[in-house]
Amino acid sequence: MKVRPDVCRAILLTSIVWFLIDILILFYTLDNSTLEPKTISRAERLQHEQKPVDPYKAAVRPDPVDPATQEALDQLLQHTSFQNFGPGSNGEGVKIDPSQDQKMKEMFKENQFNLLASNMIAVNRTLPDFRSSKCQRDYNTYHLSELPTTSIIIVFHNEAWTTLLRTLHSIIDRSPRHLLEEIIMIDDCSDRDYLKKPLNEYVKRLPIPVHIVHLSERSGLIRARLTGSNMAKGKVLLFLDAHVEVTEGWLPPLLDRVHGDRKRVVAPIIDVISDDTFEYVTASDTTWGGFNWHLNFRWYTVPEREMARRKYDRSSPIRTPTIAGGLFAVDKQFFNDIGTYDEGMQVWGGENLEISFRVWMCGGFLEIHPCSRVGHVFRKQTPYTFPGGTAKVIHHNAARTAEVWMDEYKAFFYQMVPAAKNVDAGDVTERRRLRENLQCKDFRWYLENIYPEAPVPVNYVSIGQIINHGQNKCLDTMGKKSGETPGLVTCHGVGGNQAWSLTRDGTIRSDELCLTAYSGYTGGTGIKMEKCAVKTVSRNVFKYDPVSRMVQHPSTDRCLSIKSTSLAMDDCNNLDPDQQWSFANFKP
Repeated sequence: MKVRPDVCRAILLTSIVWFLIDILILFYTLDNSTLEPKTISRAERLQHEQKPVDPYKAAVRPDPVDPATQEALDQLLQHTSFQNFGPGSNGEGVKIDPSQDQKMKEMFKENQFNLLASNMIAVNRTLPDFRSSKCQRDYNTYHLSELPTTSIIIVFHNEAWTTLLRTLHSIIDRSPRHLLEEIIMIDDCSDRDYLKKPLNEYVKRLPIPVHIVHLSERSGLIRARLTGSNMAKGKVLLFLDAHVEVTEGWLPPLLDRVHGDRKRVVAPIIDVISDDTFEYVTASDTTWGGFNWHLNFRWYTVPEREMARRKYDRSSPIRTPTIAGGLFAVDKQFFNDIGTYDEGMQVWGGENLEISFRVWMCGGFLEIHPCSRVGHVFRKQTPYTFPGGTAKVIHHNAARTAEVWMDEYKAFFYQMVPAAKNVDAGDVTERRRLRENLQCKDFRWYLENIYPEAPVPVNYVSIGQIINHGQNKCLDTMGKKSGETPGLVTCHGVGGNQAWSLTRDGTIRSDELCLTAYSGYTGGTGIKMEKCAVKTVSRNVFKYDPVSRMVQHPSTDRCLSIKSTSLAMDDCNNLDPDQQWSFANFKP
């Protein structure tokens, strides 16, 4: 059959049209990356080489910002590292090149830590998971959806930009978001411009509510924290310092304990961030908080009785006599019920012991949770000034604690710190009324039941100086340490190094040091000071006869004496005035 020419033309034209359509479809569906591999590869490489930017920049709110503030913030962020895989990552320290040593020393003065090193480290740097395997397993048992929300309260004064941002970023990056009700930042009258409008603008981009209050006059830590607690919306208040880094899994253990009993006040283990290199160094999980005669907070080894109560489970919370005070979680209602903070205290210092005594004596519990770790930049000295001087403020605060909570045992503080007698503690009427209204227990109960290991002895028969009648001089520690011999010097009657206590069990102690009789190389018996044992040992036990005024050491059957103006142990002789002693404020 013969095909007509017009039909052939139609078939050919249709084929050409479909061919062209196929070509167009093919071009539109091809991956452009395969056509320009060099261009894309270079772009990707440049992207990896660029310095990481603020991860929350995209969250900036569309509020208008004045150009000057935006420019100041941009300059700050230009010198702020978000390169979390850079210097200091994984908690490592940073060593400054010797060529920058002078610059480092000058910057150190601003905050009393190595600011140059801090500025080199990302504000969102990585940290290892420091938790024990038991703590990590326990984390999976927390019912996170049932835990209360928390308001984190941070007080700062002239804090460094990078340490403050590192605090914020670590909280946000390592906390379940639904548990963070808010972060409340109280600026205690800083005078650094970057802590004003630029900081206000920066926190707007963070993915949780952050409220900043700029106080118009210096209030001090205690009153500033109360400003934060009064505006908090969370069920649990969590106080943090402004130069910390929280670690993985830090928050739920604290909230879980408070949720289980609202009378628990719970602190994390406080790790050390080096003020020199910013290396993150973990602290022991077998220490708890105590205090000495100066009413200074101290870390001590957890005693055997507490380890046994915890069934030797090192992931179990430690019931601690005191807390450091900078970092802790507390139920907001319970915090208010027991009297918040003592507003009569000034600036900073001593508030941690006051709240520690008050919590225990008024029905609460203090704990340190080993499964929660927070790093803190510990400085060798404070960069801040105190109105009237540091000593005056510290003594004022400690005296208020002693007057309200320590009953007769306040004598140990005043004997060791005689300068505190001359400091006005202010009116403590309201705080004493609070103690009465709460029906709190006395300080003797606290020493017997909560802190029997305290350097302040529960049962004592004297507190004050010890006079030798033969020389008419007083026993003096001379500021010496354990293993050294105390001196015999002119009595001054004001305490301090001449403050000693004879206890009911026969120890003669000055704060943490006890007189000890020891055997010398020649077979004689000497006398020295050593750190007092938790349980009384025979070498520390003496027997005082108030009639003969002799101090006998039963284990060696020798008496405390003077030889060539030095302290010694000698054969007992009740006719020797050098073996006759008087103990101030002695009560048989």
